Amino acid sequence: MKNKLWIPGLISFSMLVVTCKVVQQAPPDSAKNTASSLVDTVPTFVSNPSPVQLTPEQSLRAFRVPKGYHMELVASDPMIKEPVAIAWDGNAKMYVAEMSTYMQDVEGSNEHDRVSRVMLLEDTNNDGKMDKSSVFIDKLLLPRMLLCVDHELLVNETDTYDIWSYKDTNGDGVADQKKSVYQVGKKSPGNLEHQRSGLDWNLDNWIYLTVDPVRFRYTKNGLKVDSLPSGSNGQWGLTHDNYGRLFFSRAGGEIPASGFQINPVYGGLEFPDQYSEEFNAVWPIMSTPDIQGGLRRLRLPDSTLNHFTASNGQSIFRGDKLPADLVGDYLIGEPVARIIRRAKVINTNGKLTLENAYKQQEFIASTDMNFRPVNTYTGPDGCLYIVDMNRGIIQESQWTPKGSYLRPQIQRLGLDKNVQHGRIFRLVHDGMKPGPSPHMLDESSTKLISYLDHPNGWWRDNAQKQLVILGDKSVVPVLKQIVSGQQGSLTKQPSALGRLHALWTLEGLEAIDKDILFTAMKDADPQLRRAAVWISERYVKQDDAQVIDTFQALKNDPSYDVRTQLILSMHDSKSAKAKALTNEIIEQSANNEMLVSAQKSLLKNDDVKTYGLRLGRLEDADRKLVLAGANTFKTLCSSCHGPDGKGLAVGGSSMVAPPLFGSKRIVGDKDVLIKILLHGLSGPVDEKTYPDVMPSMGANDDEWIASVLSYIRYEFGYTGNFPPSPPPTTPRPTNGDVPPEVLKRRNFKPFVKADEVKKVREQTTGKTKAWTLSDLEKVGE
Repeated sequence: MKNKLWIPGLISFSMLVVTCKVVQQAPPDSAKNTASSLVDTVPTFVSNPSPVQLTPEQSLRAFRVPKGYHMELVASDPMIKEPVAIAWDGNAKMYVAEMSTYMQDVEGSNEHDRVSRVMLLEDTNNDGKMDKSSVFIDKLLLPRMLLCVDHELLVNETDTYDIWSYKDTNGDGVADQKKSVYQVGKKSPGNLEHQRSGLDWNLDNWIYLTVDPVRFRYTKNGLKVDSLPSGSNGQWGLTHDNYGRLFFSRAGGEIPASGFQINPVYGGLEFPDQYSEEFNAVWPIMSTPDIQGGLRRLRLPDSTLNHFTASNGQSIFRGDKLPADLVGDYLIGEPVARIIRRAKVINTNGKLTLENAYKQQEFIASTDMNFRPVNTYTGPDGCLYIVDMNRGIIQESQWTPKGSYLRPQIQRLGLDKNVQHGRIFRLVHDGMKPGPSPHMLDESSTKLISYLDHPNGWWRDNAQKQLVILGDKSVVPVLKQIVSGQQGSLTKQPSALGRLHALWTLEGLEAIDKDILFTAMKDADPQLRRAAVWISERYVKQDDAQVIDTFQALKNDPSYDVRTQLILSMHDSKSAKAKALTNEIIEQSANNEMLVSAQKSLLKNDDVKTYGLRLGRLEDADRKLVLAGANTFKTLCSSCHGPDGKGLAVGGSSMVAPPLFGSKRIVGDKDVLIKILLHGLSGPVDEKTYPDVMPSMGANDDEWIASVLSYIRYEFGYTGNFPPSPPPTTPRPTNGDVPPEVLKRRNFKPFVKADEVKKVREQTTGKTKAWTLSDLEKVGE
């Protein structure tokens, strides 16, 4: 007994030693991929960072950025507090979502009080600093998604799927009109870190978000919803590049980038080598003791975070007021490491890969212990904007309970006291003046067209969006001229990007015709050709022979992006010509990994679409349980366990959570699974150790637990492990003639009922720590 008492104290002491024992040196400064080299100036590596809250001016001095770059303060507390996301309207007014109740103490007390806000900020003298503010919307529950559309702001709050439009009709900076644009009317499950983000108006005029398996089309009557059969992707953060590729990230699975190979409407496609294991390593310039992964996530001997664990808030830089070699690079925050990664996006025969732009260094790093970059954006002025929540705790209370590794680190450092702050920074470059503010909401459609060819992607995106929202079809002839390469109303010949946005603006205005698509298919730029194929899907689905015949001229296109899009876009055609052309493209490029994998993703997506047929044979109550559980699994559990239940390993990593498919526990005692979901699971699983614990889901009700387990047992219980059941016309043998494994499957009842969960919940009341498998085995003895 005495030994058992002093062991925890020894462990705590060793943790303290690890977090303080460091090598006081700066990381190496060699660069790769032709990116600008970093400069080793103050601040260098800090071995014992202070948790004291810095002033904004002190925070500016704590940054290390590449030569020629420097950070400027745009806004800070008390003007804003706990900022998590921003959005600009067409006149560059900035809306800021604040999560005012997020982790105000280590317990997460009063987190769901409706006291959060959306602030409206303005820069009235064009000096880059916000000098006017108003509370645009008050009394919200942790707002998490913002999108400006014309003079309205779309907002989604935590714990709900619903999206509302807010408008200020009298110009006082306060919303006085509210209307619903998308309503589900039920509570969204999961802790707030696992809920949706985004509302990204993509090049294709669809609005995307993370987590939920849907996308939206904006209409005057609200948001038109379209389902994504294989689910969405990601957690906190969503962005797109110049060509409409979406980039997600999944902090729960320690995955800094995913979903960027194909659009999610075609299914999910990831490559194990789309970035390397080396890419997963992060390089802070200060020790980082406050990590939820425990000692295994600390790099010895300098006590720094060794791997992405909280990757979020990503963006593709598309501005024009920072060096050109930054354009198109992938930027993602890691608030536990207090860094922002810069990655080169490399296209090799249609397959995208990512590489850190620096060797064992980061693009932006800080020694401010409260620097918490949670979002990045290309701004209207062509610079990079960074939303810094600037706080002590950056992990939700589910990961800071008593007995966790993280809780004593937070309390030892006093990080739980650093709340109600926040900063917005912009990154600028010496000798490059930020661009002027736009006035798109006050300008004519003809003027907006000129911005489709702007060198800053923010302007191109917002001009396209505004033109589509206005619905002014008088500009259609000019847009067609631009797509054809004519000057039209522009002051110069349109660039490829200008032609691309003109084409998608026509699509958004529902003014596409086959002639303009055939013109774009002959464009010298492959991304115009790709977009023309993409938009042609409306005709392909009708088996339009003229369009499919035109595709024949692209089967040997020098761009694999174009060929991949042909495979994706022809998939829904029933035409024999389309199927023959698809097979021909695949056969002649059988060694191209992207083309072959894209086709496999489509076929898998088809399987998901037909999944409903199997569900149709269930009793109504069982079907409802499985459907509810499937939605939860795809939006929450799949981030770690994989959409197919086989685990998830991306970018050379080992699996982040154990596979469910084929697990003996899935088809075993229901009570064991209920206990795991109610209270969590820690320690080795089947003799393997995983990066994190399975968190408790006990905050959800009994019906929720039952639905998730019913889906998991139904979907992954014995699936694929046994021969199919005899067809209905085959006489059923007696039990004595049935192989034991088939009989076992036949007698397997996957469904878990709410009253079964209730019973186990009552039996385990008072359980505060996660189970281990050895604990569960002892209980069952």
